[in-house]
Amino acid sequence: MAYNYCGLDHVQLAAPEGCEAEARRFFNSLLGWPEIPKPELLQKRGGVWFQCGTHQVHIGVQRDFVPATKAHPAFHVQHLNKLREHLLQNNIQVTDDEARADEGVRRFYINDPFGNRLEFLEYH
Repeated sequence: MAYNYCGLDHVQLAAPEGCEAEARRFFNSLLGWPEIPKPELLQKRGGVWFQCGTHQVHIGVQRDFVPATKAHPAFHVQHLNKLREHLLQNNIQVTDDEARADEGVRRFYINDPFGNRLEFLEYH
């Protein structure tokens, strides 16, 4: 094989037009992900980008936006319980899921402000 996959560069989540302020409040202020600058040629499309560990999360504007309620990215977190408590203290609904507990995986789901499903997990 003449090529190798290296992993993910970024995940893109769709959001409605005018989403930028709410995306910054949620992903930067609440989750603590630093905002990173979008390339100048892409800025006119709207949206906002964030750094999450070694990966980027791009919030992109979609005119006919419909939230992804099943498809979702999963974010590996250290100290998952601390994140869970932080989200609950900020009135974010957390849905716990024990389906992978026998594999040593603790996880939960939340929705971003636009209705997209997000998974957070920790291996034990």
